[in-house]
Amino acid sequence: MKMNINKVVIINQSTGYLTVDIVNAYCKVYKDVTLITGRVEEYDRKLSSDAKVCKIISYNKSSVFMRILTWIVGFVQILFVLLFKFPNALVVYVTNPPITYFASLLLNNQYIIIVYDIYPDALKNIGIKDNSLIFRIWGNINRKVFRNADCIFTLSNGMANLLTKYADKVKIKIIPNWGAITMNPIPKGENYFIKEHHLENKFVVMYSGNIGYTHNVETIIDIAARLQNELEIHFMIIGNGGKKADLIKSVETRGLTNCTFLDWLPADKIVYSLSAANLSVVTLTDDTAFVSVPSKTYNILSVGSPILCVAPEKSEVGQLVKKEQCGKCYDKSHIKEMVNFILQLKSDKEYYAEMVQNSLNASMHYTFANASEYVCYK
Repeated sequence: MKMNINKVVIINQSTGYLTVDIVNAYCKVYKDVTLITGRVEEYDRKLSSDAKVCKIISYNKSSVFMRILTWIVGFVQILFVLLFKFPNALVVYVTNPPITYFASLLLNNQYIIIVYDIYPDALKNIGIKDNSLIFRIWGNINRKVFRNADCIFTLSNGMANLLTKYADKVKIKIIPNWGAITMNPIPKGENYFIKEHHLENKFVVMYSGNIGYTHNVETIIDIAARLQNELEIHFMIIGNGGKKADLIKSVETRGLTNCTFLDWLPADKIVYSLSAANLSVVTLTDDTAFVSVPSKTYNILSVGSPILCVAPEKSEVGQLVKKEQCGKCYDKSHIKEMVNFILQLKSDKEYYAEMVQNSLNASMHYTFANASEYVCYK
């Protein structure tokens, strides 16, 4: 490995709090740190003033076409920026766009890869099989690129095990994610979000995040239908994505009045919305559950919300919930069991309080101090 590093370039087309914290950690060790990104979304921890920012096209989630287009354009921009501005820098590739690290095939930079979502495996969610041409080509690229990487970081044991078909196990390091929120949960009586949406005296079941094809959000509507006569229980679904329009139509068709849909909220409002939840839902499809861990899970823990996980029990997020005893994990078909869990939390105050405390305790295991573990050659 080369050890004489003067410049570091960190790449993430859509920079959130995780990358902000990682960039800040690098700034504490290296004098010349550049972030290549389409946008920076900050929460209560701001991007270091020592970090330089090089802008590329922003990631656009509005449609599948726009996602792919902005990924490709972003990749080309990243390639040329690295080629002409940073020929000798250490490059830290975050898998957004998923093909970002392909640039290493055409460059001579020393590099590290941070794998948040494992491709091509995640393509199974849109029907692409592992014997398809794109799957096989991408897999071969992974093997070549990962073999030459200095280090590969990922989020969990399950993801690390899956990566071993592309990379040597000794190169893979596991670093759990952490929450964006470092403040205390907002008390219900002081939370403007609760008042604004008339949630006083309601038991709020909340889904907040991407409403896309890798999430079983439709399960929440099925649960809401079973609980429509429980007038004190209300479902809040916050976010955008490819499934949202169909979900709204389903609610209207069923005549459900216990569901509210909202668009994405500004970063500074997230703590208020998450703190309004009595129970937070995390969902993943069966395929995605073993190759991805929703980072919002750690934000949910930070506000002391119990978790209803809709995913295979042996998935990474399912194992986390079981380990920390901060919720329950069910297969998407177990609607009755999920309904009973919600009713139990609502009626059993002691059980609910225990779950809340377990979530808060668990959040202490996933703090932004973990970001320093991403810094190599300290």
